[in-house]
Amino acid sequence: MMRSRISKRAYTVQYREEAVRQVIEGGRTTADVARSLDMSEKTLANWVRRARSGRQLVTRGAELRIDEAQAELSRLRTENEQLRMDVEILKRAAAYFAKTSR
Repeated sequence: MMRSRISKRAYTVQYREEAVRQVIEGGRTTADVARSLDMSEKTLANWVRRARSGRQLVTRGAELRIDEAQAELSRLRTENEQLRMDVEILKRAAAYFAKTSR
């Protein structure tokens, strides 16, 4: 039986903290939480070990990459919304001109 490989993902600090909290404060096993979050058990175990030893869950470089990604996502969502409004205006204008040209 071949194990499926979970692709590498970037997790926010809040996501990591919540996953660790479920293990430490929630009394659930690392395997159970990892399975429910569809993530690698080893990754979660590393986070739990770091949290229990008092170390940060995210290095500064990883946090910066996530912030940049979130900023880009926000910019793209804003641009997408503007483009949707532009399309709606063009549809209305086309309908208006089609009606008046008859």
